[in-house]
Amino acid sequence: MVQRLVILLIRIITSTFFRRIDVVGIENIPEDGAVIFAGNHPNALMDGWLLTAKCGRWPLHFVVNAKLWSYRLLVPVLNATGAVPVYRREEHGGEVDNQQAFERLYEVIESGNCMGIFPEGVSHAESKMFRLKTGAARIALTVAARGKTKVRIIPCGLNYIHRHRFRSQVLIEFGQPIFIDDHWVAEFQKDNQGTVIKLTDYLASALAGVTLNAPDWRTLRFAQTARRLYKPSSAVLSPGEYVELNRRFVEQYLEISEEPDIKAFQNAVENYQARLDMLGLKDHQLRKPVTLASAFRKVLFRALIIVVLLPAAIPGALLHLPVGWIAAIVGERFSYEMDDVATLKVFATILLLPVLYLGIAIFVGLNFGAWWAIATVLGLSLSFFASVRLIEAEVGLLLSMLSVLRLARLGSEVEDLRAVRKELVLQIRELVDRFIEPGAKRMFTQGDFRT
Repeated sequence: MVQRLVILLIRIITSTFFRRIDVVGIENIPEDGAVIFAGNHPNALMDGWLLTAKCGRWPLHFVVNAKLWSYRLLVPVLNATGAVPVYRREEHGGEVDNQQAFERLYEVIESGNCMGIFPEGVSHAESKMFRLKTGAARIALTVAARGKTKVRIIPCGLNYIHRHRFRSQVLIEFGQPIFIDDHWVAEFQKDNQGTVIKLTDYLASALAGVTLNAPDWRTLRFAQTARRLYKPSSAVLSPGEYVELNRRFVEQYLEISEEPDIKAFQNAVENYQARLDMLGLKDHQLRKPVTLASAFRKVLFRALIIVVLLPAAIPGALLHLPVGWIAAIVGERFSYEMDDVATLKVFATILLLPVLYLGIAIFVGLNFGAWWAIATVLGLSLSFFASVRLIEAEVGLLLSMLSVLRLARLGSEVEDLRAVRKELVLQIRELVDRFIEPGAKRMFTQGDFRT
């Protein structure tokens, strides 16, 4: 019962924090049998919550850094979700004993349940995955060699778009299962350490196929800008297509980065992006001229949404905005690493909201009765979701108005940048046609580029 309530809470949290969660490859997850979910780790505890909410298997026992058990408020949640504490050698001078934890994980898998692990060993905010630890491979091979159950590893790619931003987007991609079959077991029995390393490298390759990686942030930003220039204006990308196109640009760039034409194009793109940054503009604002009529329609539409939502959202906004403000401060000021900002914001909200609702329920119940207390809490919950949509509409309205003002004020600079952008679009399409692998499947047709 407790576990069901916890997973329901996790689903509500993730669906509230993220505006859109896309899942690709869910068909790769078996409905039953032992599974090890192995993912990249860019967003602290949020990574585990997303996999828990979207993998379709429960219970899912995660390998978690033992230091989290020192935070008393986290202990009930960790225990309720069946998390297994593991000590990191880096934090204990290399002297740790995780045998008890491994035995617990063996029991989980051999009973046909699921285990979650992040083989990088630490959450981080880098542009590429860290080198994988060998724990996931060792656990899978050991369990398979014990012969009590078959084991499958599912590579899990967590790809965030503005990961720390409330109401952002995320793509979860589940890769093809890695079956730990008799061949792997035979190799493991002949060469324990060598096979563990081999499987770890194989898993790293599989994870690279479901995540976006670049050697540095400059390369990643260049690839993203090139992708925006290449994409036809009429095309609408899902988060999955967004990540896939970025991945293609990064991979192809790394192969041809020394080509003179590529170097010249990269310099031109970076100069273009620098000018945009200096003027406070975004690339999408230069795709086509914005007429006064179209800008007014967009502003009017968003203003109407605000008017419709406002009556329902006012109570929620008055009560929940202070909670959101406190949570934002906690996330920004008390996070030791960039990757745990979102997690701290969510935890602060989880701790504050029940206290707020309980206080209101007690006050209303004592003065008006239990049924009014229940009705008030339900009403506030609905008002909370209305206030979230209201904030989105307000932000959209503000951005639309600022965009119109900037485009109108900058005049000649905008027109010059549009000319530069038009030339860069022609260049990137010519370069893609020249360097694309023969027979490679293309995401856009020639018809897309003519619309």
